[in-house]
Amino acid sequence: MRASILMIPVCFLAACSTPEPKNPVEKRAAAANKVPHDFHPTDIAGFQKLAAKFNSAISIPTLETAPADIHRAVSNTITRAEAAFDEIAACSHEKLTFQNTIAALDDIAYDIGLTANRLNLIKETSTNAPLREAATDAIKKLSEWSVGLDYREDVYRTVNAYARKLPKLVGEEDKLLREVLRDYRRAGLELPKPQRDEVERLRKELTQLTTDFESNINKTQRPVKFTKAELEGVPESFLSQPGVKTGDDEYTVLANVTFHYLTVLENAKSESTRQKLATIQNNLAREENVPLLQKILALRDRIARKLGYQSWADYVIEPKMAKTAANARGFLERLNEGLQPKFNAELAEYRALKVKETGDAGAEIRVWDWRYYSNLLKKEKYTVDAEQLRVYFPYDKTLQGMFDIYQSIFGLKFQKLEASAKWVDELQLFGVTDSETGEPLGLFYLDMFPREGKFNHFAQFGIIEGKRLPGGKYQRPTVALVCNFPPPTKDAPALLSHSDVETLFHEFGHALHSILTRARFSRFAGTSVPRDFVEAPSQMLENWVWDKKVLDSFAADYRDPSKKIPKEILAKLKETKLATVATFYRRQLSFALLDLALHTEVKDGGNQDAVKISNEILSKVFLPVPEDTAFVGYFGHLMGYDAGYYGYAWADAIAADMATVFEKSPNGLYDTKTGRRLRNEIYAPGDSRDVTVSIEKFLGRKQSIQPFLKTIGIDVR
Repeated sequence: MRASILMIPVCFLAACSTPEPKNPVEKRAAAANKVPHDFHPTDIAGFQKLAAKFNSAISIPTLETAPADIHRAVSNTITRAEAAFDEIAACSHEKLTFQNTIAALDDIAYDIGLTANRLNLIKETSTNAPLREAATDAIKKLSEWSVGLDYREDVYRTVNAYARKLPKLVGEEDKLLREVLRDYRRAGLELPKPQRDEVERLRKELTQLTTDFESNINKTQRPVKFTKAELEGVPESFLSQPGVKTGDDEYTVLANVTFHYLTVLENAKSESTRQKLATIQNNLAREENVPLLQKILALRDRIARKLGYQSWADYVIEPKMAKTAANARGFLERLNEGLQPKFNAELAEYRALKVKETGDAGAEIRVWDWRYYSNLLKKEKYTVDAEQLRVYFPYDKTLQGMFDIYQSIFGLKFQKLEASAKWVDELQLFGVTDSETGEPLGLFYLDMFPREGKFNHFAQFGIIEGKRLPGGKYQRPTVALVCNFPPPTKDAPALLSHSDVETLFHEFGHALHSILTRARFSRFAGTSVPRDFVEAPSQMLENWVWDKKVLDSFAADYRDPSKKIPKEILAKLKETKLATVATFYRRQLSFALLDLALHTEVKDGGNQDAVKISNEILSKVFLPVPEDTAFVGYFGHLMGYDAGYYGYAWADAIAADMATVFEKSPNGLYDTKTGRRLRNEIYAPGDSRDVTVSIEKFLGRKQSIQPFLKTIGIDVR
């Protein structure tokens, strides 16, 4: 069994095709199925008919529309799964095969995952509050029940009986068997039954608490009212956003909406305004989630120690690239130390700007100041105004520009399709095909602007994962990008910041990673890779938005499309990135270190205070937190990336190394041969082989951390 059947979105926070056929039979089949370049169906039925020519299946989800439908879906899923498990358990040990044991487990997990993915999408995107609540309750039920699947002793005996036959498996099949056995061990099946039963009970309790923690974050709303004077410096483009101007001299900022919070923190001249909003944001969901977090951390520690691990961090990291909490912490601490001189220098520049602006020679940089003075530094020293750059990035043009680039590099075609059912009116649906063969590869939805009750960050949600189905067809993936970019206003289209564009390229990279999979088993498909690698392919694609040739292909002033971003501005933008990179990474490292600390230091039965531990680390590694705040109550990554936030920096190191392959190729970031290699060696295999093998096949050499150190300004001589 996989360690967790229920899926979580990637990033909490573009497309592809098949590897070249390896044998003459596959080559002839690909040639026979090739379709005309001008044949691009515009509806799902046509797309599905085309997929059938390639022995593939294309599907869209049928989302439940009433609480009763949701509860029925869960009950039906459980009934199907229990029957399938009974069948495995009843199988004669003399007749055991890979297909009726290990592959059958993957089939069951896939079916459960389809339901879980739908419910998670409803929970995070539905405009119907009762439906979201029903989905939340259903996920709790499904999660708790799925934990019990690991403890079906009759199924475990059957799996063990098959493993004792020492079957001669290779490739994906061998890896799947080894990982299934590892998952049973990690679930505690080798423990005496009383201890095993206790672990099962604790894990079920844990799933409910973590779902509650996440739901509290999504439900939290915190409008903060300001006058026009208090928002001096905040761009008019923001103040004119729908719902912001709420009175004659009253503006309502939503502390729980990311782009609201960032726009004010980056631009408001009033320190008291910045301090007020930062303090409020750092206390979101505190009352509900801090007690939950204490219980969650204690439970995780108790489970880990019962399973024979020193900490939850060691338990979680074991199957990842880092392998141990000590390795992850060592990586972070080396980066933290290496960044110290540059971090000090950056803070000194911010402080000088604050002294100049306020006239206070003793002024210090506070945590609510760094975004503002980083932005001011860009404007004054590097003459880059991030807000003024928005005019070059109207959403529609930027989206199409990204599509054009990724289609070219990866040999793809994106076709807009009619969505037969939508969870919100502005939802868009696209089909992805291989530009050479016409093979349908998958579908993606775009849900890109904020609304009440919606997931409030940026992520790709898997809906239907890739998998070779029992009948032989390949189920192509369907995914959704769920984002919160600034919406259009009555006077202007939706305008993105350069940072938003970077996020867009990143998140769509996750969609490509999912859609371009060729893994046989769902466990290994797409982004189902070690969590400390999953961000690397998308982080690598962020390099594209820093290239002049790439930007010129789509970035233009929406008021006068003949105007492109001047090369001098882009050069300055790159300088500002390097000038503030230590600030960015020290903040990231503070999150990663507090995550590891919480999952190693908070012990069951101890009196460790999670807020105190986290605030001390945040203050030491980055900047002192606002007084009497509890950032961790709103830190959703603790539920999805628990003891795994280090993976962002870990993956950044891999991404920087991978980017050098494009940089050194004949056509740079537009090199189609390298793009095909990325598809074949990274996207297509997913986790069907050790990701280190995939990385080094793409690189054509061993990994190196030197490119990453260079990008963050650490002297590598």
